[in-house]
Amino acid sequence: MPELPEVETIRRDLTPRIVCRTVAEAWVSPDAPKLVQGEAADSFCRRLAGRRIEELDRRGKYLLIRLHGGLTWIVHLRMTGGLIHSRGGCPQERFLRARFRLDDGSHLCYVDLRKLGTMWLVDDESKVVGKLGPEPLAEAFGPQELHRLLAKRSAPVKAVLLDQGAVAGIGNIYADEALFEAGIRPAKAAKALSRRAAERLQRAVRTVLMEALEDRGSSFRDYVDAEGEQGMHQLRVKVFRRTGEPCYVCGTAIKRVRVGGRSTHYCPKCQR
Repeated sequence: MPELPEVETIRRDLTPRIVCRTVAEAWVSPDAPKLVQGEAADSFCRRLAGRRIEELDRRGKYLLIRLHGGLTWIVHLRMTGGLIHSRGGCPQERFLRARFRLDDGSHLCYVDLRKLGTMWLVDDESKVVGKLGPEPLAEAFGPQELHRLLAKRSAPVKAVLLDQGAVAGIGNIYADEALFEAGIRPAKAAKALSRRAAERLQRAVRTVLMEALEDRGSSFRDYVDAEGEQGMHQLRVKVFRRTGEPCYVCGTAIKRVRVGGRSTHYCPKCQR
C-alpha cells in the first residue's frame, strides 16, 4: 500500500506538471463502481470537468488536489492504485480505471489492479480526512506529543502506529522499520513505553520516512511514481519482508509474527 513517502513522492512529481492546468475531460470506467465515493461517477466527472487545478497537498496517505471554486479532489490509492502523468494518452491496459485529460493534452491515468482505491470531490475536506491524526513529519509532532499519545493506549505500539487516527500516513512497511530503528518490540504495549523510548521512536519514524522519501518510496509490488517508475527504498529496508535473513546489526535471524492482525517483522536481539 502506498504510505506517506509514496504519496508525497507522487504529490511532488505531479505539482509542476498539473498545477494551473484545467481538467478538460474526466472518465471513470464502469468496471470500477466503487472508485467514486459520495456520488455517481457521471456526476463526479461532470463536476470535475472545467476545473482548474490550483494546488496539490497531502494528508496522511490521501492526495488532495485543490481546484478553482473551492472544491477538493481527494485520491486514496489504497493497496494497488497508481496515478500516472502521461504527456500522451493513457495506455490501453486492463487495469485502467479512470482517465483525466488536461487542457495541455496530457493525461492523468488512474490504474488499480484490485479496484480498492477511492476518490471524492468535496467542498469540505474534513468530511474525508478530518479524523486523521497528526502528520509524523510536522515540526509540531515531537517526542512529547508521541509519548502523550502512546501513554493513552494499551494496544501494541505497532498497532498504534498503524492507526491513522493516531498518526497519519504510517503503514506496515515504515512501522516495522521505525520500531527496528528505535529498538522496540512491535508487540510491546504502547502505554508501557518510557519517555526515552518514545523519544527514540519519534526520531526513528522521522528518519525512516525521510530516507524513504529520498529513495522515492518502496516498490515491493505495485507502487510506481507519477512517471510510472519504481521507488528504490525496498533495497534498503532492515527488517520488512526479511524473514529468516540475518539482521544487518547483530546477525540474528529476522522473525515474522502477527501483531494487531498484521504481518510484522523484527529482530529478537536488537528489539528487546
